[in-house]
Amino acid sequence: MIIFFVDQNLKKLPLSEILDIKKLDNVNKHIEEANGLPNECYVNNDYLAHEKEKIFFNKWTVIGVASSTPNPGDTRPHNLLGVPLIVLRDKDKKIRVFHNVCSHRGFKLLDKSCTLKNVIRCPYHSWSYDFNGKLVATPHIGGLNNHQSEKFDKIKSSLKEVKTKVWMDIIFVNINSNEIEFDEYIKPLKNRWSKFINLKDQKSLVHSKDYGYFNLEVNCNWKFAIENYCESYHLPTIHPELNKVSNIDDHYHIQGLPNRFAGQGSKKYEQPVKGNKKFHTFSNWDKNMLKNSEYIALFPNVMIGLHIDHFYVFWLEPLTINKTKEHMQMYYVGNESANGEELKELRKENSRFWKDVMLEDINAIEGMQEGRNSPVYNGGNFSPIMDQPTHQFHKWVANNLI
Repeated sequence: MIIFFVDQNLKKLPLSEILDIKKLDNVNKHIEEANGLPNECYVNNDYLAHEKEKIFFNKWTVIGVASSTPNPGDTRPHNLLGVPLIVLRDKDKKIRVFHNVCSHRGFKLLDKSCTLKNVIRCPYHSWSYDFNGKLVATPHIGGLNNHQSEKFDKIKSSLKEVKTKVWMDIIFVNINSNEIEFDEYIKPLKNRWSKFINLKDQKSLVHSKDYGYFNLEVNCNWKFAIENYCESYHLPTIHPELNKVSNIDDHYHIQGLPNRFAGQGSKKYEQPVKGNKKFHTFSNWDKNMLKNSEYIALFPNVMIGLHIDHFYVFWLEPLTINKTKEHMQMYYVGNESANGEELKELRKENSRFWKDVMLEDINAIEGMQEGRNSPVYNGGNFSPIMDQPTHQFHKWVANNLI
């Protein structure tokens, strides 16, 4: 016999018992006087429980891209900090997200990506749900070969659906259904980018099937990737080759208000060329900004790169307090650029370029993780000139925690 002892007093520690709340107040000071987020926000497992609820469940969080489930019935599991989810494309080609748990006995419905024909079937007792989450089959619920019961109401046992929106192929979920409506949330960024792309251009974006995806696992907290992405200050030391063609002086800060995104832009983007071949370009791009590109972190966990000839989505999957999986998805204007044979080598080179850039960043973000174990580190002191977008992200995290 195995006896399990359960601590009946097990509970989430109050945030004030994990860190000094005054340290979060320091984050909100003017940048010359502010400190960054305290060490506990990067190394303390008890802290992660607060971030899970207030950052990832209360906000519009990215869990992938719609291109990963292109056809009706395509489905894949996703784990968001311990919460099992199902991403499914229904028969109307709409992306839906459900909690990955059977209403009967709580069995996890889906373990791996697959294409379903008509239903999501629980492997335990074969209760089955249609693509709208409705419970449609309950084998033997009333006894052998009796699949109905007057005492059981199927309607009350549908799958629990998660509030979901898709924008620019990015899947956003709001687990707790308490954030502002997505159209309001995304409006500031849509307005900013209206000078680059219109609705027609957005529909012309195609995910690349051959060199359109790679992932990296890094030994650091997810926030370090966002902080690093927001600033160009590190270009000379971390990206020396990139710095030769687009240095600090060629960049500008981006701080979206209200406080939902931040990042940087470049005024010296050069389209990749192979021989005389180039990718197709957006039709709506401002003619006075042909060499502009923008790199925005949309809080909490997605980084976007917008160029005249391609677009990428770099989203973060937090695994633990100090481990993160980074997912890079590449898009081009029109199927010819995205998947045509003529531009295949150019896509390969472009994917390699961005992977090399992201690999260069790993030493920086993992080095910050190791440094956060120092008891004398005060959360960091910001450059008033170079660190404004990163400071904005720190403030966003601190304010949502409080």
